[in-house]
Amino acid sequence: MAAAQARRLPAPPVDVALKRIYEKPAPDDGFRVLVDRIWPRGISRRRAALDEWMGDLAPSSALRAWFGHEPSRWDEFRRRYLAELRSRRESIAALRRLATAKRVTLLYAARDPLRNNARVLKELIEGD
Repeated sequence: MAAAQARRLPAPPVDVALKRIYEKPAPDDGFRVLVDRIWPRGISRRRAALDEWMGDLAPSSALRAWFGHEPSRWDEFRRRYLAELRSRRESIAALRRLATAKRVTLLYAARDPLRNNARVLKELIEGD
């Protein structure tokens, strides 16, 4: 058993930031990834300054509609969203690998900086 534990290497640190898509892009954003399924209103592609749009990592339309950014539904939303993300392990692993090499900024449109899908995704990327 000790030999098996000795072979395990600690996971490399990741650098993941969160930012609302409506905030001005900055050089320290690193690799900018929009993680919403729907393109944000009033933002041109040029202004977004995206490196990638990973709408497949956003909550399903049904889950997003059910949540409706209602704070009282946050815990259940988080649980359901994490369940949906289990089927997207490859995309999450790719972001994790990228975040070990440089900063990855997850962009979202929601008004609430504490209760949004990007925050859940960030915790997942950092936690594994």
